[in-house]
Amino acid sequence: MRIAYVCCDPGIPVFGRKGCSIHVQEVLRELLRRGHEVDLFAFRIGGLPAEDLRKVRLHIVKLEKTGDAVARARELAATNAVVKQMLQANGPYDLVYERYALHAFAGMEYARAKNVPGILEVNSPLIAEQARYRTLADFDLAEQMTRRSMTSAGAVVAVSAQVGEYAWQQRLSSKDVHVIPNGVDTNRFHDADETTFPRKQGEFTVGFVGTLKPWHGVSNLIEAFGQLTEEDVAIRLAIVGDGPERERLEYQVSCLPAEAAERVLFLGSVNPNEIPSLLSSMDVAVAPYLPQEDFYFSPLKIFEYMAAGLPTVASRIGQIPELLQEGETGLLYQPGDAHALAEALLTLCRNPSLCAKLGKSAQTTAINQFTWVSVVDQILEIADGLCKGLRAMPRPHFNVHKPQQIQNPTF
Repeated sequence: MRIAYVCCDPGIPVFGRKGCSIHVQEVLRELLRRGHEVDLFAFRIGGLPAEDLRKVRLHIVKLEKTGDAVARARELAATNAVVKQMLQANGPYDLVYERYALHAFAGMEYARAKNVPGILEVNSPLIAEQARYRTLADFDLAEQMTRRSMTSAGAVVAVSAQVGEYAWQQRLSSKDVHVIPNGVDTNRFHDADETTFPRKQGEFTVGFVGTLKPWHGVSNLIEAFGQLTEEDVAIRLAIVGDGPERERLEYQVSCLPAEAAERVLFLGSVNPNEIPSLLSSMDVAVAPYLPQEDFYFSPLKIFEYMAAGLPTVASRIGQIPELLQEGETGLLYQPGDAHALAEALLTLCRNPSLCAKLGKSAQTTAINQFTWVSVVDQILEIADGLCKGLRAMPRPHFNVHKPQQIQNPTF
């Protein structure tokens, strides 16, 4: 089967290190593993593809740089015509899979015009996200472009129920809106060793992996860690990742008592291949998200923590309680409560048998429920359903697991 994967978001380097980049790579990897031909259309590359992704046919969509937000939004919208021409020149395709971007609709409109399955992957409510965290130059244009992509799509795949409701609003229908949480390649974590970041004998290591942005709550984790160092335990904190909060977080650490500050390690941004080794050197991992009314994430870090066999301490927010079973695969606490976070970490620090039990159960759950194999199975089953509903010639069966579908979403 020939598949066009369209990722026209200038913020996503498709072969980079960001979480969104990893998501793109893992879906591509699984499609290739099944023997499909994949053409990737993207603005940003972010580096060389891994060896097992080199069969992807890459088509770079050129985008002129401009500092004017309004002009940039209009240029992004105008680029849809170029993407449609590129799809036309390199097609035909049996499936078009497009990652939702703020001003992109070319993939879904091309699929509809060609009467082939078009699936739109939605990872966040981008209009609200852009307005809150960056600059939304033209709300009306953004909403118009989003409405075009949502309504043109044969089906929408959302990473969480909250994102599914956003798609429901923009699509003006709950029909063919499916929820498929993110996944993990559990094979990456087999036989991982600690060579990247060796353990220290008798020292309990708490870890965080992710981009250092405000909503990830690393400041709350540092506060909790400061409380832990007042206890009679040997403990250290490893922070893996980089981002706009790093300088402020380093200052926060410098304000801790000297003996506590010395136990906090900022390891910076690392190659995704190093993550399994780093996680193998940790005893517990944390997803310390702060309180948010509209938490919509499907956190990749939690799936990786689970695959690494780590007990996870996480905020009780959004999709997380559906991923982590309290007392079975991790411990949950009220978002923003540094004292409760410190108590949960102290419980695990003083109870190695509980750590081992939670970690083993988490790994089993990841293997059985949250793999990229399962994610792509569900995507291809949706594509198969779309094929059956089209008037075109019958196409090959794709396969397997039944996806979750939004039922009566609320706002």
